[in-house]
Amino acid sequence: MPPPVNKKKRRSAVRGKKKDPVFVDGARPRPMYVDYKDLELLSKLMSRHGRLVSRRKSGCTAVSQHAVTRAMKRARFMALLPYVAE
Repeated sequence: MPPPVNKKKRRSAVRGKKKDPVFVDGARPRPMYVDYKDLELLSKLMSRHGRLVSRRKSGCTAVSQHAVTRAMKRARFMALLPYVAE
């Protein structure tokens, strides 16, 4: 009889840590601030529905995610970003 086949597949590669998109040259800016006028960065961290992308998907730390949230709210208030995607 052949040996039993292991039905569970192993993950051969360990997933690496995502790099925080807010960090500059690999270092955290002090104080943590995301410019609300930086629409290129904010659009990267926004889903196609106009919502903020979660920390798991974006790779942000908690501190930078709070800064991004603040910047996105300010940009929406200043009418630079839509509240709801079209």
